[in-house]
Amino acid sequence: MPFADLDQVSALAVVALGVLGYTGSQMALAFGVLPSGVAARRDGRGVATGRRVRQQHRLVSRSFLEISVGERTVWQPVFYEPALSTLTPTELSIAPRSIHAGPTRFLPSGRARTTEPPGKLVDNPTRPADPPAFTPTRRLILDAQSTVAAPFAGFLWVYVMNGGLPAFIGATTVAAATATWLSAIRGSDPS
Repeated sequence: MPFADLDQVSALAVVALGVLGYTGSQMALAFGVLPSGVAARRDGRGVATGRRVRQQHRLVSRSFLEISVGERTVWQPVFYEPALSTLTPTELSIAPRSIHAGPTRFLPSGRARTTEPPGKLVDNPTRPADPPAFTPTRRLILDAQSTVAAPFAGFLWVYVMNGGLPAFIGATTVAAATATWLSAIRGSDPS
C-alpha cells in the first residue's frame, strides 16, 4: 500500500501470509495431499453408506457427508457441489484420500468428525430431484455475512495505532475481505 506506514504494511503482510497458508492447507486437504481422517474410519472394502446433511450454525452453513459404517457414524465436511442437493442415501467409495459417489468426487473442506456438528442439521430429500442453480451473487451474499464485524476491526486498528480515516478504511476493507474469504475457504453451502 503506497500510503501505509511500516506497521500497516507489516500487519497486511501477516494477514496475507495467514491467508496463503490456510488456503494452501485447505486445498491440500481437498485434493487429497493431506488425509481428512475419514479413510481410517471406513470398512475394509472401502465402501460405506452416506448421505448429505446441511449444517446451520449461527451465520455458518456447511455441507457434511454423514457416513455410516456399521454402528459408527462420521461427519465429513465437504465443499458444496450441486450434486449434493440431490444426493439421496447412497453407497460412497472411500479411498485413503478421496470420497466418490459414482462419478462425482466430493472435496473435503475439513477434518472428519466423530461427534455430530453443532447447530441445526437439515436432512436432504429422500428422492432425487434436479439440482438447484445458484448464482455467484447468492454465494457472495452468504459468504459476506460475517463482514458485519469488519468496522469494529477498523475502529480497533485506529484506536491502537492512532490512525485516521485512511487507516480505518484500509483496516475495514482488509477485515471484510478476510472474513468473506474465511467463510468461502471453509466450505460454505449456498443451498
